[in-house]
Amino acid sequence: MSQNVTVSIPHRLGKQEACTRIKNGLGKARGEFASLMTVEEETWTGDRLTFRVAALGQRCNGTIDVEEDHVKLEVTLPWLLAKVAEKVKGVVKAKGNLMLEKK
Repeated sequence: MSQNVTVSIPHRLGKQEACTRIKNGLGKARGEFASLMTVEEETWTGDRLTFRVAALGQRCNGTIDVEEDHVKLEVTLPWLLAKVAEKVKGVVKAKGNLMLEKK
């Protein structure tokens, strides 16, 4: 059974700076997690990213919406990945906070 996971990360950067940091951070994350997952599709439409990734032989789809004061990730995890959803959520929130912290 699949599970929807939503993570909201607040920021004080404004939409444009947050979007730039998310784009740059996702490039770094692709390299960091290359042994665990493959990005199969990544499409930016304005401030929304639609993506599909494969991990552990499973595929998941999601979106990232960049807003003026927060970034929201929504992803649907297949049954195998849903079993580790809370750990995934924690890692995503931690990495997202690092990307968006004020510098």
